[in-house]
Amino acid sequence: MTNEPKDNILDDILAEQGEDIDFSEEAEELSEENEIELLRNERNEFKDRFIRAVAEAENARKRADRDRREAENYGGSKLGRDMLSVFDNLKRATETITDEQREQNAALIEGIELTMRELLSVFGKHGIEVISPEAGDKFDPQVHEAMFEAPVPGTTAGEIIQVMNVGFTIHDRLLRAAQVGVSSTPAA
Repeated sequence: MTNEPKDNILDDILAEQGEDIDFSEEAEELSEENEIELLRNERNEFKDRFIRAVAEAENARKRADRDRREAENYGGSKLGRDMLSVFDNLKRATETITDEQREQNAALIEGIELTMRELLSVFGKHGIEVISPEAGDKFDPQVHEAMFEAPVPGTTAGEIIQVMNVGFTIHDRLLRAAQVGVSSTPAA
């Protein structure tokens, strides 16, 4: 059997039945319509893929930008946290200086205080800010760490009664909570 196109077989069958109709034009029109429909579907698929690729690229750009900003703002967190002990030691040193020592070692003490100011200046340049609560302030668990709780007459529950260590933030994140003592409900 020969491999004749389907249109010719259909023509042969119709000719046997006595009908001599030419379907080649109709088949060609259907074929063109099918091809146009297939091309439209393919176009729509490519359009959808393109839109998704553009959206993915935009999301990747935004993610990279956010990661870059976070690295810029918070990349020094570990170093900053390590430098807090230097700050604490300098602060303790300046707080224990007596008036007599200040008179005898004025240049040395001035050097220590200048070092402390310079450290705070460098902290400020890198977005590290001091959280310095005072007695009487309200306890805030977001930035304070309660080291102890004690009933103190004349205070209300949740009021800071003592500050052991100041805290620090780096930009909008907590680097170290301020360590405080908090009043509990006074004993009656």
